[in-house]
Amino acid sequence: MYNTILEKIKNKNIAILGFGKEGISTYKFIRKYLSNQNITIIDKNINLKENNKFLNEDKNITYVLGDNYLDNLNIYDLIIKSPGIKIFNDTLREIEDKITSQIEIALELYRNNIIGITGTKGKSTTSSLLYKILKDQNIDCLLLGNVGNPIFDYIEDIKKDTILVIEMSSYQLDLVKYSPHIGIILNLFEDHLNYHITKKEYHYAKLNIFKYQTDKDYALYTSSNKNILKYIKTNNYKAKFIDINKEFKFINDDIYYKNIKIYNKNAKRLLIGEHNLSNILFILKLAIMLKLDINKTIKSIEEFKPLEHRMEYIGKYNGIDYYNDSIATIPEATINCLETYKDIDTLIFGGLDRGIDYTSFIDYLNNSNINNFICMPETAHRLSEFLKKGNIYKVETLEEAVEIAKNVTKKSCLLSPAAPSYNAFKNFEEKGKKYKELVTNNENK
Repeated sequence: MYNTILEKIKNKNIAILGFGKEGISTYKFIRKYLSNQNITIIDKNINLKENNKFLNEDKNITYVLGDNYLDNLNIYDLIIKSPGIKIFNDTLREIEDKITSQIEIALELYRNNIIGITGTKGKSTTSSLLYKILKDQNIDCLLLGNVGNPIFDYIEDIKKDTILVIEMSSYQLDLVKYSPHIGIILNLFEDHLNYHITKKEYHYAKLNIFKYQTDKDYALYTSSNKNILKYIKTNNYKAKFIDINKEFKFINDDIYYKNIKIYNKNAKRLLIGEHNLSNILFILKLAIMLKLDINKTIKSIEEFKPLEHRMEYIGKYNGIDYYNDSIATIPEATINCLETYKDIDTLIFGGLDRGIDYTSFIDYLNNSNINNFICMPETAHRLSEFLKKGNIYKVETLEEAVEIAKNVTKKSCLLSPAAPSYNAFKNFEEKGKKYKELVTNNENK
């Protein structure tokens, strides 16, 4: 079916907007089949050609690089946009019909095969868990999207009945005009205001996963998240909505589905925490919908290893337990982690300030049992003024933070930023890896 994509592209004035991982994937896909097709690569990075030496041999490329890279987008027939590049309304009005993306093309061509998973937090874990469960039951499936697997890299592997588990970020869902057959929103908080500008704009980007569904499609959500519930009540969506909160009944620690005991909340699993239990309920409902073997599904849940940088236990060094939760880029995620690991006495937090509301987070910290707050730029420096308890240390670097933690921690130390890491690191992965390196290199077991 990928020939349909090539027909869409062939002999048109094509632009690839953004040349990160997904942009490179788009380029390689086009070039594999249309070796002489002219392509314009548009990116803010003026060193793009030097950083991607493979482009030097391609004579059919035009470049638009630098600060004015978003000028004159109207001259192209088709613009394949990478996630995270913001096109503001004054430009967007003229070119919206020309913009597409890997996610949108996949939704257009394969929507009936797609289970789309989004949410402010938990989408990578839930997508990866669902993929493991399907693979463990020998079902042809692919794990794609924001989890780090560009769709065009796997386009030749998609068969008629292949299930596509696609993690979808708000950046990817922004501007799409199609929705998946099964759409899932795990939760909805405040995030990514550096891109979406307002909380409402961010939420509506996420809700695009439901917006274009038909009455033959399914939309899974939980009414325990008030943000999602509000939008569902006030928008005229057409899909069959399934409230996970109402699908299962809790009797003590046992979980029932239609009066049949299906799971126990204390069952063996490496995915600890109440928030992960909520994600598991989505998985159990999907298993029922897809007619999977429930016993095998539960076995896969037991075996699933949490992804790196997500409430990750690093180890005990000089009597201190260290945890890495660098994925926590919003306060709700940090609170979830602190609720799970209740004996944390040192918290390292702080990152890029996007102007989100930290009022409830400060209230939580002021009522917690944390003794040491190690505050990093930018957010934690600002929030430190509102902390009314504990020892407060303002630092500039992660190296300083770990050194102080080593000297003041009695039991356990947690890195959980409650903010993005872009002010000092490439991403949360880089920050998490650096933290683990500092902990393991500077301590002796």
